[in-house]
Amino acid sequence: MFEFVHEIIKEASKIMLSAHDVHSVVSEKSGDANFVTKYDIAVENFLREAFKKALPEAIFIGEEGGGDEVTPDSLYLIIDPIDGTTNFIFDGHRSAISIGICRGERAIYGAVYDPYNDLLYHAERGCGAYVTHGDVTNQIHVTTLPLERSVVCFGTTPYNKKDFADATFASARKMFDMALDLRRSGSAALDLCDLAAGRFGFFFEYVLSPWDYAASSVIIEEAGGIITQMDGSPVDLAKPCTIIAGGRDAYETASKYFK
Repeated sequence: MFEFVHEIIKEASKIMLSAHDVHSVVSEKSGDANFVTKYDIAVENFLREAFKKALPEAIFIGEEGGGDEVTPDSLYLIIDPIDGTTNFIFDGHRSAISIGICRGERAIYGAVYDPYNDLLYHAERGCGAYVTHGDVTNQIHVTTLPLERSVVCFGTTPYNKKDFADATFASARKMFDMALDLRRSGSAALDLCDLAAGRFGFFFEYVLSPWDYAASSVIIEEAGGIITQMDGSPVDLAKPCTIIAGGRDAYETASKYFK
């Protein structure tokens, strides 16, 4: 099944890489700067049909098309067809396809594919976290550096500027003072995978949806990191929530600011 996931996520990425008229096919969803393109929908439909054949018993939850009701025993998939849609629209080459396979309240497998750099991050619970580039696969681990020697990345919750901009940038200033520097890339799924690979020490965002972090959550935990809501409770796969994540040392230092 996991080989199938890797094959199908790369096949779906061809739809992204074929895009040539993105500016002319943009529409907006609720919230500020919340875009969807025909390519988001095409990737999601491709994945939905592929998984219907491979996992007919699984419930499919996609960012663009909703999903069925999940029960405690359900096997379900949480899909983000293009994480980083605004980057995608402006040809920023910082977007990814994210697939989380979940049961109950936890993701049991995650795959996030960056087609522009041919990097596939993946993890099965209990088996470690890995990144595959071409035919080469390497295990990844979060950084062990303390916060003051780490880079912090964050999201700006751009879909709800009114409610979260002040808190976001106040927190960014605090993290800037505590860490080496800050980064903001526009793809939460890839930011979280970069954290899992040790490139960042800590991540925060005031609101993310489950398709932004379902896959990355298991990748981070299998890489030795911590991902929770800002109050320290587990991430919620049923609804949007706050997110903080990091290597253990950096997380312990930075998380105190958010509680």
